Amino acid sequence: MIKVNFNVNNVKLGIVNLKNLKEKKSNKSIEDFEKDIFKEIKSKYSLDTLGENEIIKSFRELYWSFSMDPTKNRISSEALLRRILKGNNMWRINNIVDSLNMISAKSLLPMGYIDHSTFKGEITIRTTNKDEEFIKIGGKIKKCKGTEICVSDDEKIMDYGYATSDSDLTKVSDKTKDLMILIYGTKDVSDEHLKKSMSDSIEILSNFYDFKIEEESIKSAKVVKIAPKKEVKNTKKEEKKDTLGMTAKKDENFSEWYTQVIQKSKMADYSSVSGCIVYRPYSYEVWEEIQDFFNKKIKKSGVKNAYFPVLIPESLLNKEAAHVEGFAPEVAWVTHGGNTKLGERLAVRPTSETIMYDSYSKWIRSHNDLPLRLNQWNSVVRWEFKHATPFLRGREFLWQEGHTVFETKNEAEDEVFEISEYYSKIYEELLAVPVIQGKKTESEKFAGAEYSVSCETFLPLGKAVQGCTSHLLGQNFAKAFDISFLDKNGKKQYPWQNSWGYSTRSLGIMIITHGDDKGLVMPPKVAPIQVVIVPILFDKTKKKVLKEANNIKKKLDDFKIKLDDRTDYTPGWKYNEWELKGVPIRIEFGPRDLENNQAMLVRRDTGDKKAVKLNDIEKEVKKMLDKIQKNLYETAQKRIENSIEKVKNWDEFKTATSQKKWIKAMHCGDAKCEKKIKDETNGVKTNCIPFDQPKKLGKCVKCGKDGKYEILFAKSY
Repeated sequence: MIKVNFNVNNVKLGIVNLKNLKEKKSNKSIEDFEKDIFKEIKSKYSLDTLGENEIIKSFRELYWSFSMDPTKNRISSEALLRRILKGNNMWRINNIVDSLNMISAKSLLPMGYIDHSTFKGEITIRTTNKDEEFIKIGGKIKKCKGTEICVSDDEKIMDYGYATSDSDLTKVSDKTKDLMILIYGTKDVSDEHLKKSMSDSIEILSNFYDFKIEEESIKSAKVVKIAPKKEVKNTKKEEKKDTLGMTAKKDENFSEWYTQVIQKSKMADYSSVSGCIVYRPYSYEVWEEIQDFFNKKIKKSGVKNAYFPVLIPESLLNKEAAHVEGFAPEVAWVTHGGNTKLGERLAVRPTSETIMYDSYSKWIRSHNDLPLRLNQWNSVVRWEFKHATPFLRGREFLWQEGHTVFETKNEAEDEVFEISEYYSKIYEELLAVPVIQGKKTESEKFAGAEYSVSCETFLPLGKAVQGCTSHLLGQNFAKAFDISFLDKNGKKQYPWQNSWGYSTRSLGIMIITHGDDKGLVMPPKVAPIQVVIVPILFDKTKKKVLKEANNIKKKLDDFKIKLDDRTDYTPGWKYNEWELKGVPIRIEFGPRDLENNQAMLVRRDTGDKKAVKLNDIEKEVKKMLDKIQKNLYETAQKRIENSIEKVKNWDEFKTATSQKKWIKAMHCGDAKCEKKIKDETNGVKTNCIPFDQPKKLGKCVKCGKDGKYEILFAKSY
């Protein structure tokens, strides 16, 4: 059964899943059914009294509660009903849609019609995100305000409103084989009425199709009384209180929690370009720490930094078939320079293999030109239509991409694993995020590569995430771009190539791994501010306390430190602000501390307090920062270990899936078997084949054939 997450209250959802639809001849036509249903509708309802109907009223009230005007965003069932009562014919789309539209109008319940092959993961009924894109039938894009109700899967909005319109990405066509019907209800719609609409839908479709009924279920959200809105005082002080603190809970409403964390901590902000965020200084400083760490590693190894153009001619992008096939749907194109149409389209860099290898083919002539090892720090654009999540998934993101060329395969392979190890150290030593290194399966590897290696981790919300990748490209690109060299014997050879990349996705992983209901929890090694001093000021002792607070700041000058000496905020208000921003250590210093020649150190990760003598403060701060870094890693490691479930058969696999575990299981290595697992579990897929493999292999968890290796499985970002 499909999992449904209710992030809103006072709604119900009927689900009908039909599999293997096969068209058949019917004794009655759509027009015959239409005639009977239209007659029934016109005998029951009139345009003048529609607003008095209890079901229609309940949907209108629901829309108003989400700041949606139901006279401008018509509930789909009401829109159909009005069309019929005005004497207009129904739209002709296909037998599935036409049949169900009649049932929707008859029952007054809006419906969503989803081609099941487009559905990913779980259903979530939630509010939209600001500037989130909804793609209407026909391809027109609507930018959401961030207040509307919607129905989504793990990647996209499937229905805008509840429901006003379906998505072009999930639309039903004549080719649809598996159908998911979503029937929407409010708290005021009885289960019996929902069931009747579900059975009517199945009955009418059975006249035109044979199918297997896989699921009929009703799910309900929590019913709460909507309290009247309180009057908000329009003062600056009140405004600060309302907007600064966290109001969402991580475990209760993750999406809202994450949005609040990144915005209120000033890590990022939304921009006027959908899917593209503003990296504010507080996040960019973390990225600079990562850059500094990684640059030292790769430069010591012999890699040099460079920069290549952001625009790539279409002819270059098309040179490697598997590569372009993997990226083509996400490429953003420049077609004009000013008002002049370009002779050739230019791709906005989705990745740089093609533009860099065009230069490599000119630079490499001899074995003396090898190895060539270049890295660049840049941004890339991938114009995807999946649900954007700042840092984790977006149309533009920052990353580094290394592209290297070697004389031999052994040299190239050594580097693939060397770089993966560096990436692992960034996660574990800097970000305090445990990762598992492994190879990707054939179906999950980078387009055009011989194989891909990745660092994977598991987030508290029950999903895995790929942290970075390192690819052995082999000789495919060398042949496509005519990159060749003369060996020591004067014979022409094709070199071996790698590419590897690490992105700002890691910032999102860090935020989710460590963050709590108070906000960010920053690992000390990347925290833009490691220590904040909050002096507790009273008129009589203000000067003395501030003077000593400044002395403490000087003592701790080797750390990234801030003295918060603002006088228009209370100490308590400051505590909340710095907790929200995740500063590892807060030093509280007031008149009593001055008298006792001490300061109070407060840990962000545990909340523990420790009074330390001022003479020992430098030593104690260093010790505490080390403990925080270690504790964050160990806490995350323990959580991940508890999330990993080793299973031996398919029943255990399905149970672990429902419990949102990170599943370890034997697999035969067959791509078709891998796809079956994904299809039958609503999106659980292979993450990687861990380097650490058991000595004894068992049977494949799905098909029962001999296992080739043990794999990690989970739903993923």
